[in-house]
Amino acid sequence: MRRALVAAAVAASVVAAVAGCASSQPAASPTPTATEAAPALEGELTVFAAASLKNAFDELAAAFETHNPGVDVLPIVYDGSSTLVTQLTEGAQADVFASADEKNMQKAVDAGLALDPRPFATNTLVVAMPKGNPGGVEDLSDLADDSVTVVLCAPEVPCGAASQTLLANEGVTVTPASLEQNVTAVLTKVVAGEADAGLVYATDVKAEPDVDSFVPEGAADVVNRYPIVALTGAANPEVAAAFVAFITGPEGQMVLASHGFGAP
Repeated sequence: MRRALVAAAVAASVVAAVAGCASSQPAASPTPTATEAAPALEGELTVFAAASLKNAFDELAAAFETHNPGVDVLPIVYDGSSTLVTQLTEGAQADVFASADEKNMQKAVDAGLALDPRPFATNTLVVAMPKGNPGGVEDLSDLADDSVTVVLCAPEVPCGAASQTLLANEGVTVTPASLEQNVTAVLTKVVAGEADAGLVYATDVKAEPDVDSFVPEGAADVVNRYPIVALTGAANPEVAAAFVAFITGPEGQMVLASHGFGAP
């Protein structure tokens, strides 16, 4: 009996010792899983964008904020691409730049303000007239008639460069009543009846009920390609990169298409 009791006591002490050793080992750290959410984006975002993008980008900015509640997209600065890139090279601060052409985007790249811009949309020209077409403009060649008041974008602006190419390709010489610094200004004068016609983008007339328009001969051969980039001096580079990815992604492309933009 005594031997049995001693054996039992020894066994119990061994078990206790083993248990004590096990409990002294540090607990293993949990292994991160691939499904863990990325840190939420936060902060403000400043965007410079071509005037022709206003309707689409206002909608896209609101959608981006909905997906990222911690982000505040500040009122987007819209103007002619040449004006915007001049402001940027002179020191204006922005996180993202969206141009209506590759030429003005290249200026930002050459100035060291941008790397690897990405194409995200295309656009073509139409002839816009006030509702009812009081000037009787039926063809691109009618813009050469001295009795027709025409407004165009300035040549350094993407819509102006495209207009000059289109007119030259079709052998039409136009003396414009004014040269505007962005396409919105051209459309505004047409809507107000200050001009019988103007060359604007197809996307501009899609959202404007007070104009008539037609696609001129040769328009399909003059295509503006829109690039976008997160600027190298972005104050919020993570949010800037996410916005560019959103614009070039499926949802961004769907919204742009709904506003009449072509695929990149």
